Amino acid sequence: MTNPQDQPETESPSAGKPHEALTVFYERLRHSTDTAELHEFARSPLPDKSDQAAFSRFTALLEAVAGNEHTPVEDRIYLARTMPFPNILVKLSQDSSVEVRRAVAANKDDKNWLAGLLTKDEDAGVRAAALTNPMTSWKMRLEGAQDERTDADTLDFLGALGTREEQNAPHVLAAMVRRAVALNPNTGQATLDALRKDPDGQVARAAASR
Repeated sequence: MTNPQDQPETESPSAGKPHEALTVFYERLRHSTDTAELHEFARSPLPDKSDQAAFSRFTALLEAVAGNEHTPVEDRIYLARTMPFPNILVKLSQDSSVEVRRAVAANKDDKNWLAGLLTKDEDAGVRAAALTNPMTSWKMRLEGAQDERTDADTLDFLGALGTREEQNAPHVLAAMVRRAVALNPNTGQATLDALRKDPDGQVARAAASR
């Protein structure tokens, strides 16, 4: 009978081959077509941050997994929803899958510049998710409120900034966004009706002019 202690240890997916350099393992994962390996890596728990070397190595390798389109799409969506790391989210923001990009756009750990980039995505759902993400800058929200491609539901959200939504928002910036919503031809009637009663006079007048 074989002694269990004599069995070789199973390596974790983050370990790689013995003495395998980070750059070599990164490239192997980036070009891998082994969906099972990529899935296992994507779903593996992060190492404890107290082990800084292992943590840094793992997150670097996770970037390769995130950027590999052989990684199952449900795993890429999972990473896009749950990861707080900019290098991984940047990779996923360029994904060919709309669902992955939407998940990145909605991630509240996005840097504001990344959320801002996604407000210009070709897909309306990605743009909407980014425009309703609180990490998106006021500049990009204003541009979204002015964009005639923005859908009525997103405009309704933007038209409530500083009033029903994000009530502690900077008054001037929020009012600028609401005024732009009031002037956007895609804004729905219910949103316009609310904006005609807006506490900011310029917003109310803009809505009344429609």
